Amino acid sequence: MKKHPINNSNVFQLMEKWAPKHLAYDWDNVGLQVGSYHQNVNKIMVTLDVLETVVDEAIQKGVNLIIAHHPLLFKPIKQINFDSPQGRLIRKLIDHQITVYAAHTNLDAAIGGVNDMLCQSIGIQSTSNLIDTFTQRLLKIVVYVPKTHEEEIRNALSDSGAGHIGNYSHCTFQTKGEGTFKPLEGTNPYIGTTNQLELVDEVRIETILPEEKLNKVISSILKAHPYEEPAYDIYPLKNSGKRFGIGRVGLLPQKITLEKLCSQIKKSLNISGLRVTGDLQKEVKKVAVLGGSGEKYIHTAKQKGADVYITGDMSFHTAQDAWQMGLSVIDAGHYIENIMKKHTVEYLKNELKHHPSVEILMSEINTDPFQFV
Repeated sequence: MKKHPINNSNVFQLMEKWAPKHLAYDWDNVGLQVGSYHQNVNKIMVTLDVLETVVDEAIQKGVNLIIAHHPLLFKPIKQINFDSPQGRLIRKLIDHQITVYAAHTNLDAAIGGVNDMLCQSIGIQSTSNLIDTFTQRLLKIVVYVPKTHEEEIRNALSDSGAGHIGNYSHCTFQTKGEGTFKPLEGTNPYIGTTNQLELVDEVRIETILPEEKLNKVISSILKAHPYEEPAYDIYPLKNSGKRFGIGRVGLLPQKITLEKLCSQIKKSLNISGLRVTGDLQKEVKKVAVLGGSGEKYIHTAKQKGADVYITGDMSFHTAQDAWQMGLSVIDAGHYIENIMKKHTVEYLKNELKHHPSVEILMSEINTDPFQFV
């Protein structure tokens, strides 16, 4: 059977399954940057930044869609000047029908996102969030269904994201009872006769779900339910769901010196140099990590008990403040987020493994403006 072609929207949905847009900071501009939702795609390229050299690479390789970490458009633009670097870049994208999509702070906060990638590469274990930025709101949904369709509705709930608690799925509670209804003129009832009151053996199925999955769950109920007008209730809950956040705090397998950790980071992240504060012979075990610019959170890292804080873009006076409070800082540079390219390519290849016609590439352009001399 011939498969339907993949369009940009299909790829966006895969990215948002991993890094939902609601995890992004309010100031961030994630999602579609330039291009089309509906254009078919056969070649995707993943990059950290969208610079003109990256766009030239995409043109040369026949790429339809660029997936970036850093948004191309951070702030609203008032003009597109073809003589400016940004205007020239946007014109090239439009002329060659290349779409750009960005997953930024939502990919930082996502489970398995940039900060988890960094921890995994460095060898940091037993991690928790450095800063909580989003807590799932939970709802309870109750569905009334004839006993004959109890299993179908339970499966529909679970398959659409309801009834999951920890590592358990299909978590529901059932109560047997009797439902009544009278089909009126113009109805097409699954059970019953027009203008006659019906009494049916029914089951009340109740379960829990994250608020962001509500529309999908309701759609699944309506599709699986035999009734023309299914009855269901939705209740807000005080229970908290998963907590998502920026940065991670975790433990090294064993204590090592700060100097050895620096060497380990350079090797695992493939960087030629970094900046560090503190006694290089001091032993460290608890480590805070925040990819990108993390200098605002030195006090949080210290409060969480970190011996050392790994981040980028550390300014002179903030580094001094951390040094004076006894927190070692490793400024490995903003470019360590480049790690997202490999992992995003792997994720998309796995998600699109049944669509071999779609090629996924990793940009070969180095977009780090700094070099060590």
